[in-house]
Amino acid sequence: MADREHFNAAAFFVDRHVAEGRGARTAFRADGVVVSYAQLARRVDRFARTLAAHDVELENRVLLVLEDTPAFAVAFWAVVKLGAVAVPVNTLLTAEEYRFLLDDSRAKVAVVDGAAADRVRAIRDRCPFLRHVLSAPHDDARSSVAFDAPGDAGSGTPAPAAATVREDIMYWGYTSGSTGEPKAAVHSHKDFVAAADMVGVGVFGIGPDDVVFSASKMFFAFGLGNSLYFPARVGATAVLVRERIDAARAFDVITRERPTVFFTVPTLYARMLQVEDAEARFDLSSLRLCVSSGEALPPAIFDAWQKRFGHELVDVVGSTEALHDFLANRPGAVRRGSAGRLVPGFEARLVDEAGMPVPDGTVGHLFIKGETTSPYYWNRLERTRATMHGPWLRTGDMLWRDADGYFYFAGRADDMLKVAGAWVSPAEIEGHLAEHPAVLEAAVAGIPEEDGLPRPHAFVVLRPAVPPSDALARELLDFLTPRLASYKLPRRICFVAELPKTATGKLQRVRLRAAE
Repeated sequence: MADREHFNAAAFFVDRHVAEGRGARTAFRADGVVVSYAQLARRVDRFARTLAAHDVELENRVLLVLEDTPAFAVAFWAVVKLGAVAVPVNTLLTAEEYRFLLDDSRAKVAVVDGAAADRVRAIRDRCPFLRHVLSAPHDDARSSVAFDAPGDAGSGTPAPAAATVREDIMYWGYTSGSTGEPKAAVHSHKDFVAAADMVGVGVFGIGPDDVVFSASKMFFAFGLGNSLYFPARVGATAVLVRERIDAARAFDVITRERPTVFFTVPTLYARMLQVEDAEARFDLSSLRLCVSSGEALPPAIFDAWQKRFGHELVDVVGSTEALHDFLANRPGAVRRGSAGRLVPGFEARLVDEAGMPVPDGTVGHLFIKGETTSPYYWNRLERTRATMHGPWLRTGDMLWRDADGYFYFAGRADDMLKVAGAWVSPAEIEGHLAEHPAVLEAAVAGIPEEDGLPRPHAFVVLRPAVPPSDALARELLDFLTPRLASYKLPRRICFVAELPKTATGKLQRVRLRAAE
């Protein structure tokens, strides 16, 4: 396909199924509502006309503050079909955080639902670029659509897709990583097709008969691929759940909806393992694939999940800047403790502080190059220069690679510690702590001591009914001693009720350091 040939991702991921005779296939199941691809296409057209009636034009940004329901997909694809830019954001932010995002994106329209709607409306008069706040296209029990916002509902005639090209920007993913002011990584129509082909089909083997359930929400890049465009690439089905997914809810959805593919973060897998007699109470037999992302997967969780439920956890690594995964284990070829191998279509370099390649077995900074990497952050010149090096993306991760091409996560570059002149990986210490039967979760951060130099300190969440004590702290240190070199041992073990995390499940070590 020539770069300047007209191409619109909404036409590809939605309308194509209707045109090719797959309109009756189920796109979404959500709280008893079933939405076919033909229904989705009609709803997208209808909401596209509503958006157009509210002045949404080519390249305009539209902020989407939407929970995981079919309405999210309707709004997202309607924006894209008009040639505008979809900007999904976290539904749990404060009013002031929404104000920042609206000002930064200069979004002309916000589409809102749920509890966040009132917070967005509360600051609308303080957002100079915002002209309209629209209610989401909600589904009722009959799978029809009711629009709360006025606009041209149209006669049912398909809305024509805008004459966009492959390189036109269609999506902004706001990311702050584990710290920092949010910044928008931009992605084009072609990126979504490439990610669906390279990862959704190429790695996970998602096909038309799969039913996908992602506990990770669509407002961030990992969940967006899992629930929205991976299934839509092949005409598969996604199960959507509006509310936050805890361990009990995850088991309930899997048992009731019978998904074949399950995506979530290591924290949820760990908490699901704490549900007593889960293997007897819930039916996970429909699953063919369990995927873990967001943080390094501790080997102890991998072992426990496989022992109790008979599934290997497929650990993968990606980023909003790459749109989805660039490292992944393969189903049936998982290497325990590793982040997997390069996703075909990506290249990688591991380099030292001077930018020189490091040999296998040595920790280095990871750079990747591939079709889906973002070319820039919106209005963040210095951050763009620091992260996007021509076609190469500096991921901010530090890993090492074995002779077989498997990568192993050492930590974020900002989180790695130099102790006695040697790198110390927080992920390595955390993985060993997770093996202790009293530990539910653990995090390690560098805390400066009296000499001003950072040393590893461990923050531990205990399993239910396990009380913290000085004796247990000493026991954990004794447990680590034969497993780690002496300079890697935590100087202190702190017991905490929970670990600070981002909405995407990433650990925020900076908050641990600040608290100390």
